Amino acid sequence: MDGATTRSRNRRGQGELLRREIIDAALRMLNELGDDEALSLRAVAREVGIAATSVYIHFADRDELVFSALERSTVDLLRDLEQAEDSAGEDPVRRLRARLLFLGSWTREYAGLYKVLHESTLNRRMHLIFKEELSVRAIAAVQACMDAGLAPADDAAAVALDLRSAVHGAVSIRINEPEASLPPLDEQVDRFLRKLVGVPVEHMF
Repeated sequence: MDGATTRSRNRRGQGELLRREIIDAALRMLNELGDDEALSLRAVAREVGIAATSVYIHFADRDELVFSALERSTVDLLRDLEQAEDSAGEDPVRRLRARLLFLGSWTREYAGLYKVLHESTLNRRMHLIFKEELSVRAIAAVQACMDAGLAPADDAAAVALDLRSAVHGAVSIRINEPEASLPPLDEQVDRFLRKLVGVPVEHMF
């Protein structure tokens, strides 16, 4: 029983609950490790308090578990991004700015998950299709600024890509070079919005 299985059996029909607990444990460990290849299914099983064989009932291998964990994390992130935008009111520029600043705060709290989601070799081994919604919503946020006349008309997809690239670079430096001397992220975000999206400064505050 892998030496760490004091957990009682789930009652009939609780398989989905166990699956969720396994994913929750994997998310905690991935955030601590910042490396999906350092995660082992045996370690996840120990964290949950089950036999390693019980993990294999739900996930064929480590990649499948990591995929499911990142998918859950991304769904939660999308929900929280929407809430951050809604808290900024109706102005599309303020909504876009709130979105970017929330992403910055999320990466500070979940730096390990960010690394696995965007910088791991898993991105080459698997198509993380759930990430596409992040891009779709980023484009929509930029398009809303253009439609409102608060940014020059342009290819919203191309502008959103430039903006996402800049923000990802800014947060990645903060994660991977914690000793680097950098300006506050909100200052960088404001410059990105002015220079890449072309929004007027008075609409950012």
